[in-house]
Amino acid sequence: MPRLSVVIVAKDEERTIGSVLAAVKDIADEMIVVDSGSTDATPEIARSLGARVSHQDWLGYAAQKNHAIDLACGDWILSLDADEILTPEAVREIDALLKSSAAHECDGYLIPRVLYVGDRALRHGGFFPDAQLRLFQKGKGRFKERMVHERIFVEGKVGRLINPMNHFAYKNLEEFSAAMEKYARLSAMEYRQDGSHSWRANALNEYLHPAWTFFLRYFLRLGFLDGAMGLKVNLAYSIYVRNKIRYLRKELAGSEGSS
Repeated sequence: MPRLSVVIVAKDEERTIGSVLAAVKDIADEMIVVDSGSTDATPEIARSLGARVSHQDWLGYAAQKNHAIDLACGDWILSLDADEILTPEAVREIDALLKSSAAHECDGYLIPRVLYVGDRALRHGGFFPDAQLRLFQKGKGRFKERMVHERIFVEGKVGRLINPMNHFAYKNLEEFSAAMEKYARLSAMEYRQDGSHSWRANALNEYLHPAWTFFLRYFLRLGFLDGAMGLKVNLAYSIYVRNKIRYLRKELAGSEGSS
């Protein structure tokens, strides 16, 4: 029977860390929480649920998560964010998979993810299934650093689970909008460094792309079915798209001015 290690990086996550660990503790052979200096009850909650808590000063998203992976002893790694709570159905699916010979048909598995803003799930508009690679064989997956949205790269075949995890990322719309503002600035910096996205940086695209994004996500991808929150989130997302382009134009203008 393969051993499963659940690894999580955290800082000040007392709102959700208990639920994240409680959801998986019955199938985990070990749970590791790498804490980067919480000032709340995150470490105590994690220990009370049987997790091994290790302190590590912040190394950056990818490096911190890779450090957590390196601490794990299991044959399989389930790397979760501190606000990602597996549904009971997903837990049973993972347990059954790892007990079967079919598990080794793939080296990693994507898990669908339901985004919550406050207590409202967003199941349309492109926010679902938002599948994330979270389960993989030890030694086959590593995070690669990016300025925004670091992700796991797996050597080998990747499969997909059916049942989702819930992503309690934002307590309210204001938190969502603030995160989009941060991501817009980071994406613009990454686009400038990458050098392949300069075609985005024109005044016409700054207005047309956000309008198309809203139409695509809210109407064609049925974002309107998420009600009032769906409207607000899709508007905020279209502003994020506009700001990415606007900040990229500023980044490129600044680099030209300094050359």
